[in-house]
Amino acid sequence: MNLLSLSWKNLVNKPLSMLLSLVLFALGVGLISLLFLLNQQLQDKFEKNLAGIDLVVGAKGSPLQLILSSMYHIDAPTGNISIQEAMPFLRPGHPLIQTAVPLSLGDSHKGYRIVGTTPDILGLYEAETGEGRVWNATMETTIGAAVAEDLKLKVGDSFHSSHGFVQDENLVHDDAGAFKVVGILKPNGSVIDQLILTNNQSIWAVHEHGGAGHDDEAEETEHQHEEGAPHEHGEAEEPAAPSHEEGSALDKPLLDYPEKEITSILIKFKSRTNYQALNMQRGINENTDLQAATPAIEINRLYALLGTGTKALRWLAIIIVVVSGLSIFISLYSSLRDRRYELALMRVMGASPARLFVLIILEGLLLAVLGYALGIALSHTGMEILAGQMKESYRYTFSGSVFLKEELYLLAGALAIGFFAAILPAIQASRTDISTTLAEG
Repeated sequence: MNLLSLSWKNLVNKPLSMLLSLVLFALGVGLISLLFLLNQQLQDKFEKNLAGIDLVVGAKGSPLQLILSSMYHIDAPTGNISIQEAMPFLRPGHPLIQTAVPLSLGDSHKGYRIVGTTPDILGLYEAETGEGRVWNATMETTIGAAVAEDLKLKVGDSFHSSHGFVQDENLVHDDAGAFKVVGILKPNGSVIDQLILTNNQSIWAVHEHGGAGHDDEAEETEHQHEEGAPHEHGEAEEPAAPSHEEGSALDKPLLDYPEKEITSILIKFKSRTNYQALNMQRGINENTDLQAATPAIEINRLYALLGTGTKALRWLAIIIVVVSGLSIFISLYSSLRDRRYELALMRVMGASPARLFVLIILEGLLLAVLGYALGIALSHTGMEILAGQMKESYRYTFSGSVFLKEELYLLAGALAIGFFAAILPAIQASRTDISTTLAEG
């Protein structure tokens, strides 16, 4: 019988002691691994969704809330701002601003947020259409890949929006027009996969002009776009469809509606080294009724807030692993008392002190490997369960099937703990006094 088999038989000979060591070791390893997985995937999501955005302008309130609601779509907006206030940033030809993307938030469909915006947002996230086309009329939508997959929507389908971000049938805008899907974006791993995109006028139309005329008007607009015919309004033969401002908005820029409101603006500078651009945030916050927030600063602040709890959990996991190492040491050391006669017989039969040393070391390493394997299984299973809950709450996709290189370092650490926990019992075993042990029986 080789040493590995013999080591295994020695371990299973005391199953309760072995189980205690394995559980402690697995809990420590699993918690550390889960923290690695969660931190890595959260960081990837945050960095991916920065999208080169330098500044977010919106209503006064929490700057972190403004960033989370406008860029990551996981919080409620801080409020609305008038286009009159936003005009300086939305006007074309701004000397400092390369791209300014207005956002109108507040509605959703089955948990997925509807965002009123302009097609410029696709450039920020490097998104491309996979099916259909980009919206170009009121009540048209281009949806993200995750939305299409989860809700089974396809080009040509229609749906009604809901007020707010919770799924509640009582909040559905049944009296307003239905949105029509005209395009589906290719998946690109950013937050845009989770969004339903339309123009800002559609958000205004739903909230201000409900009624049956929306469906008819949206269909008429779509038909005339396909035919290339101009869109006319107010004809006497269509009294059932009231005159809507959104119809004429198709050919009018957003700035022609200074009395309307949007939620925020995503801004990308022409140059990040221009001192005027760097001072824009302070100028807005000090001299206007608006609020400006820098995504990188706020996300770093969020990392700092999360880091405190993460560090505490990591230290707890390390303590558990150390305690499990101590458990392995106690288990092996105490088992030697019952195995002295067995070890002495092995020496009589030709086993060298080195062979006995390796035997005990293998037992420690086996416990470490088994505990590591169990811990990794627990962490990835836990991450998969957590991913389902986070997708349901925030519509972000996480996975427990991702394996990190840090987990290899974790394996090396587990083996080291197993080795050092077994080394003293191994030395004691290698120094077994044959004659004394056999004489004592």
